[in-house]
Amino acid sequence: MKTLTLGRTDIRVPDLCLGTMTFGNQTPEADAHRQIDMSLEAGLNFIDTAEMYPVNPVRKETVGRSEEVIGNWFARTGRRAETVIATKVAGDTAQVRDGKGYDGKIVREAVDASLRRLQTDVIDVYQLHWPMRGSYMFRQNWHYDPRGKRRGEVVEHMVEVLEAMAEMVKAGKVRAFGLSNEGAWGTLHWISLAEEIGAPRVATVQNEYSLLCRLYDTDMAETSVMEDITLLSFSPLAAGLLTGKYQNGAIPEGSRMSLNGNLGGRKSDRVFPAVQAYLDVAARHGLDPVHMAIAWQRSRPFPISAIFGATTSAQLEHILAGKDLVLGKEVIDDLEAAHRQHPMPY
Repeated sequence: MKTLTLGRTDIRVPDLCLGTMTFGNQTPEADAHRQIDMSLEAGLNFIDTAEMYPVNPVRKETVGRSEEVIGNWFARTGRRAETVIATKVAGDTAQVRDGKGYDGKIVREAVDASLRRLQTDVIDVYQLHWPMRGSYMFRQNWHYDPRGKRRGEVVEHMVEVLEAMAEMVKAGKVRAFGLSNEGAWGTLHWISLAEEIGAPRVATVQNEYSLLCRLYDTDMAETSVMEDITLLSFSPLAAGLLTGKYQNGAIPEGSRMSLNGNLGGRKSDRVFPAVQAYLDVAARHGLDPVHMAIAWQRSRPFPISAIFGATTSAQLEHILAGKDLVLGKEVIDDLEAAHRQHPMPY
């Protein structure tokens, strides 16, 4: 792994990040703690979570449990200082605050609640899980309509949230500010408004990015480079599709597809031929497809720390075995050729 700086902060992280959205649900606490231990042993100290986790499914009674699992590890081991922890305030998620979303007041309350669950004094990266004006992420790009909110209303909301974030940073409760499921317009306005009022600047954007989902490659890539924004890419394995485990109609017991069916809209008639094209590239070059898919992220022309999840410590062990892989030009060229043949598989 290589390390990088998040945005214009002084926070250094590896270019891989341990995702925890199954902690406390599919992943029992003991195994979750084992995964954190394994990650630190491998030099991976960056952990991402969210107040709404765990998922598959998101349930009102389990909101915050993933943070609690991580907090229990901090309390048990005393190793909080060895980690960089990122978490998020939920958007209009029905199971959190009955879908109320967030404003300045809620951000203040949510930060304090996450601090309690995490059993820590500071959150390294605090992110807005969804923009309150709507988003084209999670397959909503197929029918996205940006006309839902008036500009003045959106800007007023942004200023209110930024003022709350400024208070949280000044109080020492948060070190850096990040976005998630965000687009170029929103990212740039968060930045410009922060500069106007002296609030924390956007350091990171956590969007989906994989060989199968490349919406970030154009406007957001340019924004990332020009404005020093680090992509925290989630689902680099496309919810498990790129492992090949769902090919030929297979649905392994306990897998994500067995729990939610269409993988959040990723399952389609086009996706399995696309997956096969990438599996063929891996086979042609003697690579493990999991290692190849994650290593591809570090070949991109903008800064990325890729967030991967592992339901079990055995899966994590497999992923970590490829943590230092760097792809050669021939592999990358073959991957780009496959992308041109299968540009929008879901």
